[in-house]
Order: sequence, then structure tokens, then C-alpha cells
Amino acid sequence: MEALAVRLSGLDAYVDGAIRIVAFYDTLMRRRVDLPALARASAGLAECVAGMRLHDTGRAIRISPEGREVLAPPASASTTVPVTLDEEEIGTVWLERPGPPNPLDEVLLDRLAIAAAGIAERYGPARTTMADPALVELVISSDSDEAARARALRLLGFAVGLPVRVLVVRTQLPLDQVARLICPARPVKAAPLTDMGVILAATVDLARFPDGVRAGIGAAESPDRSWQQARTALRFTTPREPVVHYDGLGALALLAQVPQDAARDNVDVAAIACIAGNPENLETLEAYCDTGSLRRAADLLHLHHSSVARRLEQIGKSLGIDLTEPTGLIRARLALTAWRLLND
Repeated sequence: MEALAVRLSGLDAYVDGAIRIVAFYDTLMRRRVDLPALARASAGLAECVAGMRLHDTGRAIRISPEGREVLAPPASASTTVPVTLDEEEIGTVWLERPGPPNPLDEVLLDRLAIAAAGIAERYGPARTTMADPALVELVISSDSDEAARARALRLLGFAVGLPVRVLVVRTQLPLDQVARLICPARPVKAAPLTDMGVILAATVDLARFPDGVRAGIGAAESPDRSWQQARTALRFTTPREPVVHYDGLGALALLAQVPQDAARDNVDVAAIACIAGNPENLETLEAYCDTGSLRRAADLLHLHHSSVARRLEQIGKSLGIDLTEPTGLIRARLALTAWRLLND
């Protein structure tokens, strides 16, 4: 192999340089350097500032060709390459070269990214967010014994005794991206299961959920019970309330246990189904039930309150419910929620 490399290097200066870069990083990996040492060596080789950032830490390492950390604001990266581990992007490496990129910069960064992924896998703190679905299923399954559940949690990186929150999500966004957003600094794992995603997180920041995500959050300490609760909570999500915590449902959670046939045959639910064909009426009723106030519903719908009042009067006649009475509002809200559950 070495003889072949020598022959190839003699044919083309670019090939010669690429082979030397590959050998350079192979040597670094054999020496088991850490990330700062890798960045330092890369900056010296590239003769410009080399940088890297892993998503788990969020901290950028930027080293000058002289081997010193660069604290000045970063210049625009001349070349950037993602760091991937197990097909998941876990970070980025780049060069801050003044002027145009060097012809060998792409080769250098490819090898730097591979080396950074290897170091992250060996030493941490970076780990992939996506997990083996089989391990996640062991954690949340009611059929798992406590020993198997505890072992699966350890393999997923959760320390013994660390509280684990279970979330069930539906989203078109990458699942690992959602997981890192809502739990940026603590252990978090995610896996796709059937038509939904499961996230196991040490903590959840509700303010960091991105748009386009529907999520149910379990409350129980036991992951298997929390999984069931999270699935129930997901069924109660709406465009106006895309994230629902099971604890926040209270007695409404009982509606999820009503047999579908019984809910479908209920007179109030059947009446909701009849008006659901008119999006304007349905939106008005939803706004009124969500706010419990004519004026707040009008603000939400960007309409005058008298217009909303006329709509609600007509909707009330169609439902056979007096929506101005507290009992009528309760009936409408329960019927609307039950109808949503039938169509989730």
C-alpha cells in the first residue's frame, strides 16, 4: 500500500498533498489526541485559523496557526464541513483562511471532520442524540422489568436516579434537532417509533419548542406510565396548543378513555361533527371554547365582538346549546374535545 501511495504521489502534486494530509490525520488518531490538540494541529497544517464546534457543548474551539486560542470575533469561514457520527450531524469544522480557499482545504476539512467524530465518540462529551429504537422501546414498554429498563437507560447515557421525561412528538423536522432544542444541556435521546417520535429527556424547556411540532409530555416517574400519558397528551394538541403536558389536562384526560362508539353516538359530539364542515364556524367555536370569553375570542379571530356574537348565536342554535350559559360552554368544550379525539 505504501509503495502504491508513493507511485501515486509522483504522478500528481494534488494527490501527493492529499496523501500527506490523510497520513497526518491517521497519525493524530493513533496518538489519541483530544479536540483542542486536533484543532491546534489542523491550524498549523492549514496555516490559518481552524475551528470546530460540537452541538452538545455549543462551544467553539478556534486555534491560530501559532497554536494559540483565538478570542477575537470569528472571521467568515472560507470552508465548512459538518461533523457526522452514525449518520447524524453532531458539529461543524471550518477554516478561516484570508482570501480564496486552498485547493487542498476540502481534503483537510474532510479528514478533520472524520477525526473530530472519532474523538467525540471516544471521549465525549458529544454523543449522538438519535438512539437505538430497540433500547427506547425497552425503556417505555410496560412489559419490561425494572432491571432491563434500568440497563437500557444506562446504555442510553442516563445516570442511575436521573429523572427521565418521556415525550411523544409529531413533526416534519429532524427528531434530533427538536430533542437538542428542548434539552440543550442535559442528557437527551430520540428515536422514531411507527408514525411518531419518542424523546427521552432529563429536562424539558417548553419555551424552546420550534414551530411545526406537536408534542405530548408525560408526567409519571415511571417511563412506561409516562409514555402512555404522553401519547394521551398528544391527542389533545391543537394548532393553538401544539404542546400539551399530561398534568395540565386534569379531568379532561378522562375523555381519552371514552369508547369511540359512545363518543360518536353522543348528541353533542354528533352536533359538532355536523358544523365541522364549515371551517369558519368551527374556528369561531374553538376560539370561544379556548378563551371562554366573547371579546378574547374576537381578538383571537381579529373580528369585531358583535360579529363573533352573531356567529356564536347561530352556532348555538345548530348545536342546541345556549353558549352564553356556563353549562352550555362546558358542554360545547367537552363535545369539541371529544370530537377532536375521534379525529386525531
